[in-house]
Amino acid sequence: MNDSTNPSPAASASSSPAADSPGATGASDASTADARVALVTGANKGIGFAIAEGLGHQGLRVIVGARDDAARDAAVARLRERGLDAEGVRLDVTDDQSVAAAAAEIEQRFGRLDVLVNNAGISGPFDPTTWQQDPTAVDLDQLRGVVDVNVYGVIRVTNAVLPLLRRAPHPRIVNASSSMGSLERRPGPIMALYSPTKTFLNSLTVQYAREFENTPIIVNAACPGLVATDFNGFAGDRTPEQGAATAVRLATLPDDGPRGGFFEDAGVVPW
Repeated sequence: MNDSTNPSPAASASSSPAADSPGATGASDASTADARVALVTGANKGIGFAIAEGLGHQGLRVIVGARDDAARDAAVARLRERGLDAEGVRLDVTDDQSVAAAAAEIEQRFGRLDVLVNNAGISGPFDPTTWQQDPTAVDLDQLRGVVDVNVYGVIRVTNAVLPLLRRAPHPRIVNASSSMGSLERRPGPIMALYSPTKTFLNSLTVQYAREFENTPIIVNAACPGLVATDFNGFAGDRTPEQGAATAVRLATLPDDGPRGGFFEDAGVVPW
């Protein structure tokens, strides 16, 4: 498997939009009032946390979106300890009311959203002896559950915060995908629940990019590679920081950056 969002048991340009300095405590005060605001879903750990940290080091105020209150608060505290401007919002990407409430809270607290990173994702259950999901034995309820997080969750969150993104001068959307969803590359084991959801997400990314073609909103998909996290039993050969790098770059693209693409560290990933 060659993606940070692998299963677990349970094109840049020369400049980016200007960023303000990160706040030391994450408090909402005059020194950080004009900082760009980024929401990262599933940011309480792993690659999501590394993306939030990377954006924080770029000068953005980062919002940790997570449904677990304790994990979210702990992640915010860790980011603040590192001198970054961090906040948290309760967010369950599978729940319409939770997503709507999170969007309303972001609007009330920050007024706009400059960056959305749709990072939250799950693998679905798999055979622990083969690390595979057999397409001839797919449980449709399990498949629906994975699609609900990896695809429908992206739609829920993106559409809910879209009015806030439209208020930003340089809005960016990054969808956390996987080369396991590539129809051409087809790496790793057979994952009949997980991989098709990333193919679905890749196609959805293109449709959003087409819709936003004549707007400032730039949307792309990022593949982090095989990252060692609890998502894959720490079987990867890359750190979360390495896995986060492409998403951070796409989240801070200049206005003439690529649109509707699928990228990894080495460049373009074939669809």
